[in-house]
Amino acid sequence: MNLPNKLTITRILLIPALVILMYLPSDACRWAAAAVFALAALTDYFDGYIARRDHLESDFGRFLDPVADKLLVLSALTMLLHQGRAPAFLLIILLARELSVDGLRMIAAGKGQVIAAGWLGKVKTVSQLFLVLWLMLTPMSWFSWAAIGWVAVITLWSGVDYFLKNGKALWPEAEQ
Repeated sequence: MNLPNKLTITRILLIPALVILMYLPSDACRWAAAAVFALAALTDYFDGYIARRDHLESDFGRFLDPVADKLLVLSALTMLLHQGRAPAFLLIILLARELSVDGLRMIAAGKGQVIAAGWLGKVKTVSQLFLVLWLMLTPMSWFSWAAIGWVAVITLWSGVDYFLKNGKALWPEAEQ
């Protein structure tokens, strides 16, 4: 297994520690959870960077990397919702987008197509990572609500863009 895939798996393995730390009600645990989240987010950057630099891109990595990102963000956002530090509508938007896009990816995979993330999806992921870290570390403010609005919009926009660019995989004539 190559280093980028090991980093992606590490990101997934950090999630239980993140959830446990976010569940514990102390400031020390909140800061430790933020550090674990930041470390996990950095693995997202480095796995992609190393894979491209060293030509280690693989179908396994193209599949697992976005899954790891989703697990990380959705786990942290669920815990923030549990703490009353994030609105439910944001979690619903993220879940709807991710389940829809994953459904499209599965259909495409059944036709032998691997759909890699586009630049808008990368902007979405980075925006979500920064928002989650911000919400973990700061009290709600006008900036928090503006950032939540931005993440909601970019999440929806990237989902629509994904379907516009890859939706042909849904139609029977695309099988030819």
